[in-house]
Amino acid sequence: MISINQVSMHYGARLLFDEVNLNLLKGNRYALVGANGTGKSTFLRLLAGDDTPSLGEIIVSKKASVGFLKQDQFRYEKNTVVEVVLQGKYKLWEALQEKEALLLANTFDEKVGLRLAELEEIIFHQQGYTADTFAKTLLVGLGVEQSYHSKPLNALSGGFKLRVLLAQALFEEPDILLLDEPTNHLDIMSIAWLENYLEAQFKGVLLFISHDQGFLNNLSTHVLDIDYGEIREYVGNYDHFMEEKKLRVEQKLSERQYLENKIAHMRVFVERFKASASRSKQAISREKMIDRLELPDIKKSSRISPNFIFKQKRPSGKSVLTVEKLSKSFEAKTVLKNVTFSINRGEKIAIIGHNGIGKSTLLKIVLGKYKADQGHYEWGYETHISYFAQDHHETLNHNISVLDWLQHERESDSTFDNIRKALGQVLLTQDDVHKPIATLSGGESARLLFANMILEHANILILDEPTNHLDLESREALALALRQFEGTVIFVSHDRHFVSGIATRILALTENGITDFHGSYQNYLARFGKDYLNKVWLIEQEKNK
Repeated sequence: MISINQVSMHYGARLLFDEVNLNLLKGNRYALVGANGTGKSTFLRLLAGDDTPSLGEIIVSKKASVGFLKQDQFRYEKNTVVEVVLQGKYKLWEALQEKEALLLANTFDEKVGLRLAELEEIIFHQQGYTADTFAKTLLVGLGVEQSYHSKPLNALSGGFKLRVLLAQALFEEPDILLLDEPTNHLDIMSIAWLENYLEAQFKGVLLFISHDQGFLNNLSTHVLDIDYGEIREYVGNYDHFMEEKKLRVEQKLSERQYLENKIAHMRVFVERFKASASRSKQAISREKMIDRLELPDIKKSSRISPNFIFKQKRPSGKSVLTVEKLSKSFEAKTVLKNVTFSINRGEKIAIIGHNGIGKSTLLKIVLGKYKADQGHYEWGYETHISYFAQDHHETLNHNISVLDWLQHERESDSTFDNIRKALGQVLLTQDDVHKPIATLSGGESARLLFANMILEHANILILDEPTNHLDLESREALALALRQFEGTVIFVSHDRHFVSGIATRILALTENGITDFHGSYQNYLARFGKDYLNKVWLIEQEKNK
């Protein structure tokens, strides 16, 4: 369906990828992976026709339609949520609008009658008579409640607006679907629904970018890896790709080492015998062999990881936090009831539970951002807290540059050199630090917040869904830093791999109270079997309600 021939892409003197040759086929689901800044989103724009390659050509089958998830929700602010989705099939949308206008005009003659007949035919062929039901099914699957379907898009928060745009892209039912980070603003149930929909219902060519390792593994049939200035195709899911790529690198390194050793031995022979009357011919022959040998080119990978290092200025007291009989309701909905637990120094605590159970609310209560209806909490001696909010807008001032914001935040306790060093550690360097915060990507915003946390030197780290916008390399680097941190960590995450690699204790919030388990997530599962980080298990629970 898509033929990519000798495609290269440059921005000024910077090369993203060079001489790419690929054939992308119907029925395959391609995960596009690579470090931040290597050109993943650019590649999708090239396929969508929104950008032009520096060299080469991209040929899309003539009859194939291309759907591209664009985050341009401001175009639709005054449309109802369902109307935004219906505009995914623009020919259908125009026909519906024209039909409505003709009927409202209440002027019926032969010309209007013929036009209405033409419009009815368009609507029929565009599945217009089931469109409303289909649109609402997509919205519900992506977690947009039915009560919002007839409201204007601007009634929703930014994250839910993007869910509506994702529903619009799915509603289009294109032959080629391009999705850039579709899971970023989805909860675990919506991710599970999307994963199942794309696997079972979508039959065209799918290309998607995601930093959710589970989503990558479960959905991809192929992986397109942008690295070393090239795009290489691997068959299989993400785990298989990682194994194969590692093996290829090891083979190249082994081959190069073998040839380097062989050349070194031949050079010794040449140096020893080139002046020998009886063996000089052999020495000359080996010298020519050395000249003909080509060492495999071991290019430097574009994958780089941030260097998150969290150090506490001083340890807290042994007792870190005591929570007793906390309860909280929002209008008629109770999200927390009689929650009681205590935390000691050095614990790494994962707070889990299904969506809407009150995980973020609990964090905000103990941080003093919400007031509990009942109960109380108390922080221990010498506790100094650093907080990573799920919504970056809670923390970031969007009217100043990256460097100015961090200098303002840390003006009383950090030098300019330390601030620049922390920004460099999180891969915000050179021109990046002068960007307005409003222009940062989700991943860059997250790494800026981590730079601030590095400089705070707190002994308590509280993190609410910290991996949402991070690439795979950054997730692994963050998990390592939290494991090595000598203070206390309290975090909420739906990323099973992340939780499993960090937590030493699990607090599971349920409708029946709290389950407090001292041990890893694997041991928690062995004991209770309630896998709140498993999409299949959660779906089964919803069905049995």
